[in-house]
Amino acid sequence: MTNSIASHFSAWPMAALALGVLLTISGRAHGQASANEAPVLLSVSKIWDQGRHNAFTDLIRFNGTWYCAFREGDGHVGGDGQARILASGDGASWESVALLGQAGVDLRDPKLSITADGRLMAVMGGSYYDGKELLNRKPHVAFSADGREWSAPQKVESLPDGDWLWRVTWHEGRAYGVTYNIFVDEGADWVLRLVTSPDGLDWEPVATLDVPGRPNETTVRFLADGRMLLLVRREGGNTRGWIGVSDAPYTGWTWHETAYRLGGPNFIPLPDGSLWAGSRNVAGPATCVLARFGVDTYEPALTLPSGGDCSYPGLVWHDGKLCMSYYSSHEGKTSIYLATIRLPE
Repeated sequence: MTNSIASHFSAWPMAALALGVLLTISGRAHGQASANEAPVLLSVSKIWDQGRHNAFTDLIRFNGTWYCAFREGDGHVGGDGQARILASGDGASWESVALLGQAGVDLRDPKLSITADGRLMAVMGGSYYDGKELLNRKPHVAFSADGREWSAPQKVESLPDGDWLWRVTWHEGRAYGVTYNIFVDEGADWVLRLVTSPDGLDWEPVATLDVPGRPNETTVRFLADGRMLLLVRREGGNTRGWIGVSDAPYTGWTWHETAYRLGGPNFIPLPDGSLWAGSRNVAGPATCVLARFGVDTYEPALTLPSGGDCSYPGLVWHDGKLCMSYYSSHEGKTSIYLATIRLPE
């Protein structure tokens, strides 16, 4: 049998095949993976569960330290929600360093960024309730020079009542974000606007985004060529998430509809130019997923240990691995988790 098989190959193809096998083995031994392989979950750990309801995370590295932000509240909505900030030097041992709150306000979905002048910024949706009835919204921001001492959350008065500034990304000295407003005339669609600011407080409109289907949570990032990329959750019925791309000055947009509904969408451009996204997957039981991402594609590639009330990931690329914070109730109580993931080359 061996001689019969060998007779079908010349010496050169066999040598090339052997060399290819050796190169493959060598590459994998050094932690590389084929582009066709799936991401690999290297580790996952629970880093916080002390609040009654712990949810809606974000993750950042600032001055060599990890920071994870999330909301603590009595439940998924309502009450006086507060923004908890955890810090870690090694990503393994975490401590609480701040709790941002304001009486009578549900501070939701704290998202972290680094300002043009080198401070940490937290942007939060401020919701005002009468019991369970939502009366109004107003974005709030807080700042810190060291990640531990924070300014008191303050209203962003330059944005209209009802707006939710969901996430902020800084680019060339300016902050960019997308607001959505659900307080519209009966039958009208929710309003989605791209806004910008030099300091995180004074915001001005760039463009109203023509996205139907009750658009809301939106992440803004920039590609290496300067284009802006958006990942938009839509809430109406079974509407799927949208991806938008635009050149400066970011007033003309090209849109692509994904095949998936989203929840808490986030994405990250990597140094090699690839893009990866995280979101809630609701195709079946709810889970938190990592997805291959592009200007016109979103395809889940890895399901994190998760279920029930879950998702809202933070994403950081560090030391050759993707680090991902998220929350989940698959172990009974909504808790905060941190995963490290090896991505395909």
